[in-house]
Amino acid sequence: MTDTPEALADALRANDARPYGRPRTVTAEDLAEAAEQFPDRRDLQVLALMDLMEAYEYDGEPRKAPVVFARILKLWDTHPDDFSEWARAQVFWRFKWVASALVSTPDVPLAAIERWHGEMRSRYEAAGHDLQPYYARLFRLASHIGVGVEDAFDLWVTRPRSQMSDCTACEIRARARHHVRRGDDARALEEWQPVLTGESTCSEEPWTSHAAALLPLLRQGRLDEARSSHLVGYRAARGKSSTATQIGEHLEFCALSGNEPRGLEILAENRALFAGQGDPLSFLGLLTGTELLTARLTAQGHGELPAAGPAGRTWTVASLHAHVRAEAEALAARFDTRNGTTAVGEQRLARLARQPLVDQPLALGVRTVTQVPATAVPAPRPEAEPVPEDFTTLVLRARELDRLDHPDAHTLWERVASVISADGYIHAETPEVGPIERLQGDLADERAQRAFEREDWRAAHPELLAAADLYERAGLPGRALVMRTRALVAHLGHEDDARPDWPALDEALRDAERLDAEDRLAVMHSFTYAAYRELSDALPEPSDEVAARFEKALAAYRDESIALGIPHRIATARQYTADMAARQGRLDEARTELVAALDQLEQNALPWRTARPLGLLGQVELVRGEPARAIEVLNRALATAARWHDTVFPHGPTHLMLGHACQHTGDPAGAARSFTEAAARFDRDGAAEEAAGARVQLASVLNESGRVADAVAVLESVLLEAEAASLDERQRAQVRLDLARGLMALEEYREAAEEYLRLAEQVSAWEDGQDIHTMVACEATLALAEAGRWDAAETACERALAAHALAPRADQVCGMLQQLARLTMQARGTDGLEDTLARLELADEVNRRAEAAGHAITAWYQRGVGHYERARALAFADRSEEALAQAEAAIAAHEAGGKEGEEPRAEALRMAALIEGRSLGRTDAARTRLAAGIRRCEQAGLPEAARVLAALNDRLAEETTDG
Repeated sequence: MTDTPEALADALRANDARPYGRPRTVTAEDLAEAAEQFPDRRDLQVLALMDLMEAYEYDGEPRKAPVVFARILKLWDTHPDDFSEWARAQVFWRFKWVASALVSTPDVPLAAIERWHGEMRSRYEAAGHDLQPYYARLFRLASHIGVGVEDAFDLWVTRPRSQMSDCTACEIRARARHHVRRGDDARALEEWQPVLTGESTCSEEPWTSHAAALLPLLRQGRLDEARSSHLVGYRAARGKSSTATQIGEHLEFCALSGNEPRGLEILAENRALFAGQGDPLSFLGLLTGTELLTARLTAQGHGELPAAGPAGRTWTVASLHAHVRAEAEALAARFDTRNGTTAVGEQRLARLARQPLVDQPLALGVRTVTQVPATAVPAPRPEAEPVPEDFTTLVLRARELDRLDHPDAHTLWERVASVISADGYIHAETPEVGPIERLQGDLADERAQRAFEREDWRAAHPELLAAADLYERAGLPGRALVMRTRALVAHLGHEDDARPDWPALDEALRDAERLDAEDRLAVMHSFTYAAYRELSDALPEPSDEVAARFEKALAAYRDESIALGIPHRIATARQYTADMAARQGRLDEARTELVAALDQLEQNALPWRTARPLGLLGQVELVRGEPARAIEVLNRALATAARWHDTVFPHGPTHLMLGHACQHTGDPAGAARSFTEAAARFDRDGAAEEAAGARVQLASVLNESGRVADAVAVLESVLLEAEAASLDERQRAQVRLDLARGLMALEEYREAAEEYLRLAEQVSAWEDGQDIHTMVACEATLALAEAGRWDAAETACERALAAHALAPRADQVCGMLQQLARLTMQARGTDGLEDTLARLELADEVNRRAEAAGHAITAWYQRGVGHYERARALAFADRSEEALAQAEAAIAAHEAGGKEGEEPRAEALRMAALIEGRSLGRTDAARTRLAAGIRRCEQAGLPEAARVLAALNDRLAEETTDG
């Protein structure tokens, strides 16, 4: 109801507290209309119109703002006395909003925009305001139309800031964007530094600059920062009606960083932006980003994928691309027609002409549900093995490379398969090539190897048996036995509870004694592999029989390999020895064997076989407590695997180990980079559980290094339905708890409260760990209070106290009540004093009961905090003598804490000095108290606390002198 001026004022205050968006805008429109019923309360009309204009500005509808401002300006010209001091300042501030809105609307003639700038100048001069903000608007207009840009920039930046200037962060963004347009990314990023690091912020920053800086960061090779800016910036822009420009820039980033699937998800999450065109220039930015993304996907052959576009129909990537291209072309043309230049259209075309800025997709650390086949550029590697034209040479070279496990053998076998499957092929048997059955056996073996690389042993097994049959028919019983023996062990390591068929393997080993050396060694390798799998599964307490079988098999395989002088077989034997030694804690032995294996491979020019032993050596070095060595070795392993296109190398686990090694060396940025890449690799391999685990570790290192917003973005990704399902219930609860705490740290209290409520529901059925209920209820109480949901906070507080009675967490409950008391005072002022003191008394009662019951609690600390919070509340209520007594009681309470109590004691002393010196006017006594406190802090080794007390002492001295 808004039928009285008081009710209207209350409604305006309530609407001002709402987040920007359509509900607030609709309410603001209703309230502006309601204010007309009170013609004698023009002050309320001004406030209602100001609220409406602000709602339009931040709800993506700035084109409507000029009409509202015209009404405000009419009131200002006729009844300036009805404007409060705040409203007077806002009149001149919002001239800038109107100037921007006019530029952003192509239907407004250029002459009208220029007239408005003249009006702004004359109004500022008449009011005595400096013209720096006026020149800032002229620069924006010049940048938009592309005429006189450098002169306009100089006229703006050479003038000092004034009261009506845009905030420092927004001006930094404008200067940085100018440098980007001039092609000077390095200077732009230097300019942007205070904003991107969070030193300079406002309601629009740093998230707006995070979006604008994405491509400069990529072009400068600052990939970690680009990743962070995307995660942090997109979280802030997501789902807001006023962020079309920024969403377009994030789409462009995805298109140019190999993250097109992420771009499709961003489109889906922000589909509503297609319906709102209250800011045409910003909408053009969204269309252009969408056009670039869909063009990239279409060029990659993904035009038929579903995409989120304007509501009312179903879109594919290709159809959406055609739609946004036509709309963007038309809108850019309208701007250029209005401006009489081609600047807007040229800027759009320049964005569309941009090519990817990375060779490989930039891992972001967040999960992408939409899957698009990868189109990564292969890493550079040595020149590929040439494919011989002569068929006999081709077959013989393929067999030779196969024996060496050379990666190019696949290419040659593909060519062989193509030749013999061609229509009209007639096999010409020669002694070198052999009969057609032998060739067919070779190709079946090749298909089995490919299946193993895909970790599909079920597909490999029949191919191996087929190869065995073909080799038998070709008169090659040795090769046939090799294939059958490999088939016997194909399932090991791939199926739970798989066991070797020892009778069959023993028979194969006996039969191998009459084979030639190479085939015999291949059978021995399969036998050794079976023994290795059996022992691995039996650890940590294998039977003597199992251990002996492995040692005997390995010794025979190693001795035969050495006798025959086959380097890669010798290295393999050493790897088995090292692997088992590492698993059993014999790390020095493992390291020795791996170093020897690597030397063997490198001396015999077999570099493509070194990636796995390098990976294992890195793991051994990490466990040995040599993380710096581990980092060097693991990076070599990854580089080797990439160089030789090793598709079966365990990239995800290796990046994970590298992340841990970086953590141990104090390199959180390196750790974050490695965990990010690990998650991306696990995603690529379809290993959802491992990907989630990597992201949890990534979030932890981000949080510990102060990158809380990045951590929150990652944790939100983990809780996506598909990935969360791979976690067990308690893991999901921990992730949600970490997310809620991160949101609290970011002061996103509403979102934090929602996560705490979900967490409370999730753990409500847990019968063990009852103290978790207490913890969650305590933290939920404070989140709800910070979010202004006081009824829900009271309910959560009661739940916390009830849970505490069953599963005590006395320190946390006391802390919750004390913090709730402080929040009550902040929210209600002196009206909340009685409830504040009641909460503090309840905290004291919890403390006393816990102490009496012998529960774990830091009683001295809780007493001190209770007195301190009373002092704050009483001082706010101007009950200074009582407040001072409570502050002194806090000092005394912290004395009982010994060394741990010194820092909170110093803070209590500061509070006492403030009350004594300022509220009670006893400056000399306050300074005497401070001097003693400073000496005590210095003696206790608390230089920062001493500095704080000294600063207060100096301020009190200055105030005494001024007085």
